Amino acid sequence: MAEGSYNQFCPIAMASEILCTRWTLLLVRELLSGSKRFNELRRGVQRMSPALLSKRLKDLEAAGIVTRSKVTGEPDLFEYQLTKAGLELAPVIDGVGAWGHRWIKTEASLKNLDVNLLMWGIRSDINPDPMPARRTTIQVIFTDLPKAQKNWWLIAQPGKGVDLCSVDPGFDVDLYLSTDLRTLTEVWMGYTPMRRAKLEGRLTITGNRQLEANMKSWFALSRFATEKRVA
Repeated sequence: MAEGSYNQFCPIAMASEILCTRWTLLLVRELLSGSKRFNELRRGVQRMSPALLSKRLKDLEAAGIVTRSKVTGEPDLFEYQLTKAGLELAPVIDGVGAWGHRWIKTEASLKNLDVNLLMWGIRSDINPDPMPARRTTIQVIFTDLPKAQKNWWLIAQPGKGVDLCSVDPGFDVDLYLSTDLRTLTEVWMGYTPMRRAKLEGRLTITGNRQLEANMKSWFALSRFATEKRVA
């Protein structure tokens, strides 16, 4: 890394030179969540410029944390994967996230609402296995957002994972979630139980009753939602 050195032999200092540059830990978080291609990574760190994302990937590759390989049959496409050294960062990322969830005040977190980040996180955590063995479409409607950000679609298909669309894909919708951005963020982060949000009228779910009844089996909360909060 050429952005400054602590000039210390201490392992913490040396690791910090690699991992503590802006956006790097968030990029590793996204790689750990399963994103492999450049455009997938961009969706997980949307406020990071493409130029900086490219630089950070090259830095991580040089440090032996990431490998880059061509996609079979797609000579112009590459996939990025964590090496053994990169995978060993999983407990580090989880530890930082757990600390932040426990100690940073709820209101401070909720000042930074971001519908793109929220929906990408929800998409990453959905488990399509308990869903019907067919395409399943879930529409999320944010009642407090402008038209361009109001509607989102989660599309789960057997063997293909879950896609996220902000433009109507034209499929029949199986389940509708209508809410505001803060409420769904609170639910996904574990600040507010889904049941309470529904009872308070802040979250409405309509559509396929079986899909709604089994929601706990496929709609996963943030990995940090179960952390006991101090702040």
